[in-house]
Amino acid sequence: MPSAQPLTPEEKLADAKRQLGLPRIVVICGSTRFMTEMAEADLRETTAGRIVVKPGCDLKSPHELWSDPVEAEALKVRLDDLHRAKIRLADEVLVIGDYIGDSTRAEIAYARSLGRPVRFTHPEVDPVSHKSDDGRRDT
Repeated sequence: MPSAQPLTPEEKLADAKRQLGLPRIVVICGSTRFMTEMAEADLRETTAGRIVVKPGCDLKSPHELWSDPVEAEALKVRLDDLHRAKIRLADEVLVIGDYIGDSTRAEIAYARSLGRPVRFTHPEVDPVSHKSDDGRRDT
């Protein structure tokens, strides 16, 4: 009789969330230029009964915590790692805004590599479904 394969950490997390009866967890992704829209999406997702995690810092807005350029770059690396952890925690991703930059594009690819569903407030910016005029997929 074959022995059962041990659960992966991802499977253990999903099982624990089910056992705890946690609501669906949504991570908000997108350019920090859309912080106002992210706050509105947070409100809508929360009132729909979902747990929301989103970027907590806008490094484009002045603040003493990232006023030093060297410290700001180190902070950006840590925040990128933190956001990937939020994506791993979440059940789905909601991408905000009508623009997808390199960081958001990488987050979308990461989420999809984990099998997370990705929703868009502006589906036309989905890098997977967006085609160029000659019919080829833009990358």
